[in-house]
Amino acid sequence: MREIIFDTETTGLDAREDRIIEIGGVELVNRFPTGRTFHKYINPQGRQIHPDAQAVHGISAADLAGKPTFPEIAKEFMAFVDGARLVAHNANFDINFINAEFARLGHPPVVSDLVVDTLALAKRKHPMGPNSLDALCRRYGIDNSHRTKHGALLDSELLAEVYIELIGGKQAALVLDTVVAVGVEEVSIDMAEVRIGSRPSPLPSRLSEADRAAHAALVDSMGEKAVWLQALGRPAA
Repeated sequence: MREIIFDTETTGLDAREDRIIEIGGVELVNRFPTGRTFHKYINPQGRQIHPDAQAVHGISAADLAGKPTFPEIAKEFMAFVDGARLVAHNANFDINFINAEFARLGHPPVVSDLVVDTLALAKRKHPMGPNSLDALCRRYGIDNSHRTKHGALLDSELLAEVYIELIGGKQAALVLDTVVAVGVEEVSIDMAEVRIGSRPSPLPSRLSEADRAAHAALVDSMGEKAVWLQALGRPAA
C-alpha cells in the first residue's frame, strides 16, 4: 500500500482566490517511509500573501521570486502522488487548494475516497484533544523542536510519524506483503510464502537428572489425585 503524507502552505485561506506557494510530501509504502519526498516552492502568479498567512509559514513574496508556477510543477506532482492514498492534517483545507489548482488546469479533482484526514483520526482517538500537529507530536514523543514555522516538507515528515502512531504505532506496519528497499532496488517479500520447517534433530534437554528427581519428588508429595501424574504416565486416582 502506497501513501503520500503531504502538506501545503498558501497565500491565504480562500481556495477560490488564494494560491499554493509550497507543497511537501513524504512517501510511505506499507506504512514505512521509503525516503522519497516531494518539495516545491511555487510562485503564486501575482497573488499577494496575506500577512496572517505569512506570520504562520514565514514565506514572503521575495522568497518566491523566480520559483516555478503551479502549472510548471503540476506534472511532477501528479506523477509523485499517482495511485497513492493522500494523507493530510485537516485534509479538506489542503485538498480544496489542490483541487482548485487542478481545476485551473482542467484536471479532474482528487477523489475523496483516496484522502485520509489525520485530524479526524486524532479527534476520534483523542476526543478531549488537543489535536494540533504540535500537540500530537508532544503526545507521541516526536521531536518537533526545530518547527519554529510551518513548512510543508517538515510538517509532512512530522505528520508521517504521527500518522503511524495514530493507526496503532510501529506494529501497524507489520503486514504480510512487505517491500524492502535495498540500494536502488525494491525487493518484494511475500511473507505468506515463508515456511518454517521442523529441526532435523531436537534440541537437547536443559534439565539435569537432579532437576528431574526434584520434580518427581514434588509430584509425589501432591498425593494420588495430582494431575501431574498423567504427565508422568501414571493415572491419577
